Amino acid sequence: MRKIFVICWLTLLLSGICYIFWHQEWKYSLPTPVPQNYHTVNTGDHIDVSNKLKAEKSKPLFIHFFNPDCPCSRFNVPHFNSLVRKYGDKITFIVVVINKEKEYTEKEVQDRFDITVPVLSDQSIAASCGVYSTPQAALLDGDRILYYRGNYNRSRYCTDMKSNFAQMAVDSLLNNISNPAFSQYALKAYGCQLPNCTR
Repeated sequence: MRKIFVICWLTLLLSGICYIFWHQEWKYSLPTPVPQNYHTVNTGDHIDVSNKLKAEKSKPLFIHFFNPDCPCSRFNVPHFNSLVRKYGDKITFIVVVINKEKEYTEKEVQDRFDITVPVLSDQSIAASCGVYSTPQAALLDGDRILYYRGNYNRSRYCTDMKSNFAQMAVDSLLNNISNPAFSQYALKAYGCQLPNCTR
């Protein structure tokens, strides 16, 4: 009887560990499912955001799609802030918060995550750029042509320098490289799914 109890207890414990691993790690390493009503937006398409964003027209625009409640988004913040510090004089950075569960003010997001750029809450910008998960980056050139839309890094913590996709895209744009090649890990969406940014 005692042996059966121990086996049941160990099975329950192992199941709990597997669930926690799934909930915190593994599910975020799987691609985000493409929504049924998804409208395809391709690199090279013109993105009309002039009536939604105040940005210098001749300057490239980097839009960071972010959800404060998404673990992947939170891990991404230090990397995003480092991009702002490095390229802020050459590129306009804007954060678009996507969260249908809670309203976040610009100041609340800026203070909580040490973000120094404008913060907006307009989900239509995500649809315009073809974004359906967070965190995602959309990089538009000075003519508002979509140059890159995708992930920041293959690593959840943005620590793999070999797959620093968003920074590679910025460098390519600033060096006038057309059609940079990226792997599926750069272009396939991972993270929290819109519109609710949940998994």
